[in-house]
Amino acid sequence: MKKDLNYIVKVEKAISEKYGKETIVNPNGNWDEEKEKKYIKDLKKFYNKKPIRERILNMGSFVIKEKRRSETARTQRLCPVCAGYSLSFYDDLYMNKFMCCFACYIEYVESREDRWISGWRPKK
Repeated sequence: MKKDLNYIVKVEKAISEKYGKETIVNPNGNWDEEKEKKYIKDLKKFYNKKPIRERILNMGSFVIKEKRRSETARTQRLCPVCAGYSLSFYDDLYMNKFMCCFACYIEYVESREDRWISGWRPKK
């Protein structure tokens, strides 16, 4: 089958007029050595994470798989602001977003989120 290059050019032109020039650009066109190095570094970092380990408990007629988290997952239970330890759902939510527990969020962050995000922390 012979490709009609004029037809391909017309289709690309129509797409670029409708959706913008970014839609027909070759993704490799913006790729350089620096981006390649960063990509490889991020890829290595991703694959070097500690896996979640499983422990199998045999309870007679049934088996339980217990997932154990790595050390880094356990240390995220400590609030860096008040050093409190909690298993609360709210603490998980605010720890992920603001790096503090729910109580510290209420006391220090609520209605001052911009200041918190810029790096302010209470004195210990």
